[in-house]
Amino acid sequence: MAIILISATIMSVLFKWLKQPVVLGYIVAGILSGPHFAFSPTVVDTSNIHIWADIGVIFLLFALGLEFSFKKLINVGVTAIIATTTIVFSMIILGYLTGLGFGWSHMDSLFLGAMLCMSSTMIIIKVFGDMGLRNQRFSEIVLGILIVEDLFAVLLMVLLSTLAVSKQFAGYDMLISIFKLVAFLLFWFITGIFLIPTFLRKIKKYLNDETLLIVSIGLCLGMVILATKAGFSSALGAFVMGSILAETIDAERIEHLLLPVKNLFGAIFFVSVGMMIEMSVIGEYIFPILIISLVVIFGQVIFATIGLLLAGQPLKVALQSGFSLAQIGEFSFIIAGLGLSLGVIALHIYPIIVAVSVITVFVTPYLIRLSEPTYKFIERTVPPSWHKFFNKDSSAARPVNQQNTWKQLLSAMAKLVIVYFLLSVMIIFLSFQYLVPLIQSQIPGIWTNVGIAVVILMMLSPFMRAIMIKKNHSVEFEKLWNDSVINRGPLIFTILFRIMICMGMIVFILNQLFNAQLGVTIAIAAVVLTFFVFSKQLKKQSILIERRFKDNLNERRIYQERNTPIKQRFVNHLLARDLHLATFEIKQYYSIVGFTLKELNFRQRCGVNVVKIIRGNKRINIPGGDERVLPMDQLIVLGTDKQMLVFQRYLEEKGRKYAETIVQPEEQAPDVKIEQFQIESGSGLIGKTIKNSGIRDNNDCLVVGIEREHSSIMNPDIDLEFMEGDMVWVVGEHNKIMKLKDL
Repeated sequence: MAIILISATIMSVLFKWLKQPVVLGYIVAGILSGPHFAFSPTVVDTSNIHIWADIGVIFLLFALGLEFSFKKLINVGVTAIIATTTIVFSMIILGYLTGLGFGWSHMDSLFLGAMLCMSSTMIIIKVFGDMGLRNQRFSEIVLGILIVEDLFAVLLMVLLSTLAVSKQFAGYDMLISIFKLVAFLLFWFITGIFLIPTFLRKIKKYLNDETLLIVSIGLCLGMVILATKAGFSSALGAFVMGSILAETIDAERIEHLLLPVKNLFGAIFFVSVGMMIEMSVIGEYIFPILIISLVVIFGQVIFATIGLLLAGQPLKVALQSGFSLAQIGEFSFIIAGLGLSLGVIALHIYPIIVAVSVITVFVTPYLIRLSEPTYKFIERTVPPSWHKFFNKDSSAARPVNQQNTWKQLLSAMAKLVIVYFLLSVMIIFLSFQYLVPLIQSQIPGIWTNVGIAVVILMMLSPFMRAIMIKKNHSVEFEKLWNDSVINRGPLIFTILFRIMICMGMIVFILNQLFNAQLGVTIAIAAVVLTFFVFSKQLKKQSILIERRFKDNLNERRIYQERNTPIKQRFVNHLLARDLHLATFEIKQYYSIVGFTLKELNFRQRCGVNVVKIIRGNKRINIPGGDERVLPMDQLIVLGTDKQMLVFQRYLEEKGRKYAETIVQPEEQAPDVKIEQFQIESGSGLIGKTIKNSGIRDNNDCLVVGIEREHSSIMNPDIDLEFMEGDMVWVVGEHNKIMKLKDL
């Protein structure tokens, strides 16, 4: 640990000074302190390196899950999903063909494709911050793509693990693995949303920062254990728990508390990555490294641009996004490490992929700057007939669902049945995997099985009732029922179909526990389902469960909408193609502080409009010209990318001008001290009062005490006269106290 962190310290400072991404510094630190570099203290036990790397992956994925949120996946919309799907599948194919071109095996080539399809979230966020691009319109699209890529990466890790173990592409086995993954994600996400926000609310008064951090990490590692027990990776468990906590009202607080932990273990992970690199291998494979780097740069730029054009974005935004995504990072290392741990990829691929990451990360800022001239070149050279396609309004690309009533009803039913069915299947699986063997081993007998059946069915009862009853009284159902007699047959079939699903689950449970005839189990199942349907207590319980889940799921959204600067509906209804909203914080040292909006005239100077001011808990919508700008205000402004950039530079200039006038530390006033002096015979202070002595008014000092004979006078009255022999205690600057002796 000492070697890892000391080397990381030196290289991070060096790369900060060089204005390069600090992640590259960590990788270089790992190379220099690893077992393959003989000129410095090294870590020679490679098993320790892998352990630190695994721990680092867990916390990196946990932090990514906190930033992910399934709600965000819905909010990023069709654009990010279409673009990401295009990028991922195209880059996997391109990487696979590149690997085969080098003569690598099919498994090596497939893992290479998976490594090349994921851009680096950490690097892009860092570069956007350094280049001041976070308020640009394309940056929002890029961050949306990264959110979807995170989910794709987790899915890829599971699929690659399955494929590596089976050693062949078996369609049935792959479908089973995907089903298991979806069931695992859905079960624990729904269970987590139902339990964890409620748990955090119950113990809220005990959750100081220390306790909340411990609880969050404990939940993370607990889910890691559950994931590994279920046959998935520890990274998946960490990501799942992060995404669950991302839906709670404490998500931002947890993310803030976890930031130092994430930074620490992120550094450890990237240093560990560097430690596993052999420089001799990089020298040997320099040609594949350069080729793969070019494949990443050109492939990501081309496919991201195509994907965004297909999603309806204008050419400029598509190119800016494509050039921003042209690198690989942390997920590529994780996938490479997965391949090594499974023993299915060659050892030289790991250092190759790290070298490619270093090259592509290094050129990322230059590629982003290159997007503007590339756009202008294409605009000049393409035929005029193409301009309309390249610069279409992206708002037209969002499909409007014109579903009829049948589609609305069947879609809602399908979602409901799938969710509750998967939950029921997971409960049955876990019960027969753990609960049933445990109880039967302790208390064998027929009545034990009866008790087990009752317990399992009671756990399933709210979900089965929801499958059978939900949507039977919905507006769509009643509308179709009343519109035409022809609709009633299909509607009754939907009810019977859902009843058959529930009956099938009950029959399966009874057959596992009892050797009864099929007719008997069906009859028992029918009685049980009838009880589920007509039980008022079960109806109440089912409603309460669903209500709690919805409240927990929407808790953070409701809280954010109450406190958010701008409602999402307002953002979605911006008509102009290039207009968007951005938030700027007014620092206390900006020279614009105290001026009114009329005096500052942002619209004339920068072209932006201030649509809202956030001042603490106060929201000022469409502020008037007489509204003053105060320190720590958040200005929500509306404008184009170009106008946002002008406004940002204007604010930075105002802050820079003030910074130049700040008194340097060596010029600041010295500290005050408390010192004493004695009034001797002949002193000009004898007979004068404290008020008339000039000690405070002329010398900026304060008399705080007088010792006279055998008594002490603390905080003496200003009309008290000085006497010979008084010991005076004075507070002030040392040089000014010294001047008092002249009195």
